[in-house]
Amino acid sequence: MNSTIQVTVWNEFRHEKKNEKVKALYPDGMHKVIADFLGKNADLQVRTATLDEPEHGLSQEVVDNTDVLIWWGHMAHGEVSDEIVARVQKRVLEGMGLIVLHSGHFSKIFKKMLGTNCSLKWREFAEKERLWNIEPGHPITEGIGEYIELPNTEMYGERFDIPTPDKLIFISWFEGGEVFRSGCVWERGHGRIFYFRPGHETYPIFYNEQIQKVITNAVRWAKPRIIMPDKCPMSQPLEPLENKSNTFGAAGILQNG
Repeated sequence: MNSTIQVTVWNEFRHEKKNEKVKALYPDGMHKVIADFLGKNADLQVRTATLDEPEHGLSQEVVDNTDVLIWWGHMAHGEVSDEIVARVQKRVLEGMGLIVLHSGHFSKIFKKMLGTNCSLKWREFAEKERLWNIEPGHPITEGIGEYIELPNTEMYGERFDIPTPDKLIFISWFEGGEVFRSGCVWERGHGRIFYFRPGHETYPIFYNEQIQKVITNAVRWAKPRIIMPDKCPMSQPLEPLENKSNTFGAAGILQNG
């Protein structure tokens, strides 16, 4: 498999156009900031895609040539085409990595991959957040210390309606007292999924070097180990089958007569 990881950063790109505070932080969009710091790594080749592009920027060609897809959405989840969601899901099951950031927890693709509502508590009071690194030996936390502290964030609180993660990487504590499973990984089909909570649009979180390090590590962790299109073929026996009754149908059901 090619050593260069093909990354697509997807962003609905709406807040940056409608909210002056967000526009001041991310004048060219959050996707541009994420793509820029990822693009500093020689092993990553990065493109961007946004909601209002044809096919949301996720044509079959783009998806087929993406190793890891990063997803940020919030105010326009319902505008994402079900056809595109099915296209992305199929590719994740075949081996593409998926990284879902912050409010992407309510995206169609995340809920489809996990099969739950993915609901949670929330509050926006610019609270301090401390993300505790509870898996310091995991590839996603390489180079990250005991915790990441963010001075101002939107609070997400439990219960987070997700399947039990294959591995829980980060747990957040918030100034108001809540905790949250902020870094979770799963495998679905041949693909790997990472959910990472930080990334609210009104705070400069994607400029934080530790947050950038986590996302960069996650791209390398989530890259495909194999791409295997889904098939359901009839299989011929490897060994000879003798003295088998021909009175049974293909599903093992006894035929009349």
